[in-house]
Amino acid sequence: MCACKIWDDIKFGKKMTILTEHYDRLAHKRDDYRAKNKYYYSLLNKQYRYFVPEGKKVLEIGCATGDLLSTLKPSLGVGVDLSPAMVKIAKDKYPHLQFLTGDIFDLKINETFDFIILSGVLGEVEDIQNFLISLRRFCNPDTRIVIEYYSYFWQYLLKIAEKLHLKIPQKMQNWLTAQDITNFLTLSNFESIKQERSIIFPVGIWGLSYILNRYIAKLPIINALTLNHFIVARPLFKNEKEFSVTILVPCRNERGNIEQVITRTPSFGAHQEFIYVEGWSKDGTYEEIERVKAKYPSKDIKVFKQPGKGKGDAVRFGFSKAQGDVLMILDADLTVAPEEMPKFYHALVDNKGEFINGCRLIYPMEKEAMRFLNLIANKFFGIFFSWLLGQKFKDTLCGTKVLFRRHYNQIVANRSYFGDFDPFGDFDLIFGAIKLNLKVIELPIRYKSRQYGTTQIQRFRHGLLLLRMCWFAMKKIKFI
Repeated sequence: MCACKIWDDIKFGKKMTILTEHYDRLAHKRDDYRAKNKYYYSLLNKQYRYFVPEGKKVLEIGCATGDLLSTLKPSLGVGVDLSPAMVKIAKDKYPHLQFLTGDIFDLKINETFDFIILSGVLGEVEDIQNFLISLRRFCNPDTRIVIEYYSYFWQYLLKIAEKLHLKIPQKMQNWLTAQDITNFLTLSNFESIKQERSIIFPVGIWGLSYILNRYIAKLPIINALTLNHFIVARPLFKNEKEFSVTILVPCRNERGNIEQVITRTPSFGAHQEFIYVEGWSKDGTYEEIERVKAKYPSKDIKVFKQPGKGKGDAVRFGFSKAQGDVLMILDADLTVAPEEMPKFYHALVDNKGEFINGCRLIYPMEKEAMRFLNLIANKFFGIFFSWLLGQKFKDTLCGTKVLFRRHYNQIVANRSYFGDFDPFGDFDLIFGAIKLNLKVIELPIRYKSRQYGTTQIQRFRHGLLLLRMCWFAMKKIKFI
């Protein structure tokens, strides 16, 4: 072993000893500091509960006395801390959880977790890249890393709070920006999914604190001045197999397009299942689907009458019948060409994203493919939802969306958070994907003009519905 490596190990061990001794001395004061800042920690806990649903397997690095881990109500909760004194208090307070003392590099845990919490930890890590790499053995493809860090803007205010004994002292080494952390994640084979910022006024003053933290702190520009910043990230894994595919085709008065779905869709995936959900057509669409099914017996084609009304009902009903590993929506108007569907499949299977959203606003459109007011509305909602959801959206209203069935089932299980609010089906999926912290990526497609039938979009009535859903989403996602 070279001398420089030995010297690095000595320095690392010395730093760990200093941190351990520092937090051992503070362990008996930890709960007192939290009591002084009860309002602040209630806001912080609320933000974490938004990211982490109850009943998940959670690993928290730097768990201190275990309060945050307990707040998340995990099915399996494991807390790790360098301080034996902190861990002893945590074990006494929360005997139903597991707490371990030691360095993450030496932990013997044979388990993967749904969430790994790093609350302020990266500020004290000697080698952030190696630290993040060491977390990968606790990850599966659906694991989410929740990283919390302080804004650099608050550096000196926090030091003053420590001097006044209003905040627990920390051995801060690294003041990191979002770009710094994103870069470390990339180097460690993780990917940033979304960023959130919260708490601009950490002191509880009736009325004022509520308005500042729930509303003002979430506004653009002002949002950059908040105290607590979050990054949600995912580990990157390669898929090594082909997956079966369900192509869902909601259709109403689309008789002239039905057969083209079958003849124009290329072969991809381990198996293809086509599900037509017909919505009370008046042009013989249902009879045409039956004819096409009989004409192509080698194709796995299923036909259902829609039980309710609206595309959202058709999508939910159709997906409840799906057997494929990958779920796709292909609108029967064929304004998104069936020939494009392999691109969506490979974007998902190659792990470019976990929710693949079609985007019609990159390439030039065919004449009359989208009316001018519809185009303006699409651009507005794209900008608005990018801010609202914390991930980039250019086109929220494209009907073609693709995700794994396992993720869709999680959206269904979590649907009560939003309720049955969406007659279109697009936002039920988008909001559900965001709540699950899925990585969204938009796939540009060439938007075609309709060759058969007429559009079923009612611009002004549906526009008002979309505005109502925006307000609804702000209350459930942004202004929590």
